[in-house]
Amino acid sequence: MTTARKLDLNGDVGEGVGDDAALIPLLTSANVACGGHAGDAATMRSAIRIAVRAGVAVGAHPGHWDRAMFGRVERRIKPHEVRRLVIDQFGVLMPQVRLAGCVLAHVKPHGALYHQLARELSLAEAFVDAVAEVDAKTGDPAARRGRPLMLFGPAGSALERAAATAGLPFIAEGFADRTYRPDGTLTPRTTPGALIDDEEQAVAQVLSMVRSGVVRAVDGSEVRVRAETLSVHGDGPHALAFARRLRSELAAAGITLAAPTKSILQRPPRPSGDNDDDENNTNKTNE
Repeated sequence: MTTARKLDLNGDVGEGVGDDAALIPLLTSANVACGGHAGDAATMRSAIRIAVRAGVAVGAHPGHWDRAMFGRVERRIKPHEVRRLVIDQFGVLMPQVRLAGCVLAHVKPHGALYHQLARELSLAEAFVDAVAEVDAKTGDPAARRGRPLMLFGPAGSALERAAATAGLPFIAEGFADRTYRPDGTLTPRTTPGALIDDEEQAVAQVLSMVRSGVVRAVDGSEVRVRAETLSVHGDGPHALAFARRLRSELAAAGITLAAPTKSILQRPPRPSGDNDDDENNTNKTNE
């Protein structure tokens, strides 16, 4: 049995749903929506500022251009379209990152795009290559001491293979509030039982994942899941209570919560005349 002693806790923010001001300080990494499935300049700016003040790592969270379905429905997409999606959505996010004096740390694809990149190597390669190219042109690798952006995704996936080929660090992700199939993939949201609503069940799954690297699949079998970062969704009705409970349980288990490269994620913010009250104007309408 192996026990993880350090774990990243990530959540999706800047989407205009949930309570970013309360959730972000409970995380160690914040995945900021880039205007595709959700978010706009105001929600991005607010989320990034909250993260910087809380010492939380900031990452990009690009997804399908699909606000109607929140980016959670798969779409036919070709490698050159994946590349364009990354370039365009980074173009929306990066001005807000620079304005906050923040250094982007990671990239986590959203929703249906996440699952397509996990399966299809050609799409994953296009995504990874575009991330590396955009970061070199508009990011700040020097502030990360020359290290490239990290990619968050499922262990053993096409995205992990593409990242390895391109030389980008990969952080394997597990889920606290989603069930797993026997092959180690997440149960599709369209399938009953895909979401874990019971807090005790979710906590038990997380502790098993970080202590022994296994979870109980929907058919009752045990499946191995490698997790260096743990995803918690911030748009559920009990998201904040669960995030607090999870932090408490992990601390009791001797697990330290920390972003993978926390020591190099910030630089002093630039002077700005922008109004800081944006944080109080987050749209909290439900998904």
